[in-house]
Amino acid sequence: MLNRVILIGRLTKDPELRYTPSGVAVTQFTLAVDRPFTGQGGEREADFIPVVTWRQLAETCANYLRKGRLTAVEGRIQVRNYENNEGKRVYVTEVIADNVRFLESNRETSGGGGTREESSFSGGSSGSNSSGGNRGNNNYSRNNNQDPFSDEGKPIDISDDDLPF
Repeated sequence: MLNRVILIGRLTKDPELRYTPSGVAVTQFTLAVDRPFTGQGGEREADFIPVVTWRQLAETCANYLRKGRLTAVEGRIQVRNYENNEGKRVYVTEVIADNVRFLESNRETSGGGGTREESSFSGGSSGSNSSGGNRGNNNYSRNNNQDPFSDEGKPIDISDDDLPF
């Protein structure tokens, strides 16, 4: 069985960082993802997908993500339910993210048009409200990747000696 989802969209508002009673960080935000077609009026429609991140990834997202920022999220879909104040069962579908990639720099979203920057943040285990006792043992990584094709299609000078075959 497989439960994986990859989304690219823009944040609808700044992430909300909270802590569980045991001190585990959790962040929630909503990603607006364009649909691949237009509606009846010729306008593009979007889906608004709730995303949850945990532990160090949650703190990183709260510190660096802002409303309108283009972001890629990788994770799994989770459906949970609870009983509201009126006694009705409420179902919530959300993405539990274990990898978040910032697809543009802060300068681009503020209108500065700076260089394109991509940052990736990953969380170890994601999910439950378990205690953060093994927080230091999780493997978190940050990769600053530069676009290898940033020369805008100009020819690349490679000699035959540089080829591995």
